[in-house]
Amino acid sequence: MAEDRLTGRLLVASPVMRDPNFDRTVVLLLDHGDEGALGLVLNRPSDTAVDDPLPQWGGRAADPPVVFVGGPVAKASAICLARSSDGDGSEGWQPLFGQLGTLDLALDPGDVGVPIDRLRVFAGYAGWGAGQLEGEIAAGAWFVVGAEAEDALSSDPAGLWRRILRRQRGVLASVANFPADLAVN
Repeated sequence: MAEDRLTGRLLVASPVMRDPNFDRTVVLLLDHGDEGALGLVLNRPSDTAVDDPLPQWGGRAADPPVVFVGGPVAKASAICLARSSDGDGSEGWQPLFGQLGTLDLALDPGDVGVPIDRLRVFAGYAGWGAGQLEGEIAAGAWFVVGAEAEDALSSDPAGLWRRILRRQRGVLASVANFPADLAVN
């Protein structure tokens, strides 16, 4: 894989992003390559408790323990991010970075080969075709920044966009202070 690939990085929507699916979102890129990109919106909780569709996993759900809207593509599908204190890949758990990985929700908790500390379930995902994401980045729709493992399991999803921007250096940190509606500025 080329060094310029963005897998494992965050896309933070810039204030010029006008697509309502992505306004003030933070997206963790799970895959980025020549064919396109796939990511999960980290800061869009739904009203559905994880216990409703997945009672066996509800006790391990990160706060808030709800299903998140991962993006506008394939909303009936689910992708799970999980933290394990055992960083090795194993049956049902694939590491991404640090202690964060993807979890196979079809397995029972006892059948996963590593201990799962916390998890977050996402309905749907964000997807881009070949070259599409690169074009959006070049147009200024996204800021690309480093991810921390805890970003994906934040207990304050409403504050994630602002918090991630504030931890950046220079002018980018000041973007966190942009009002949601520039007309009221």
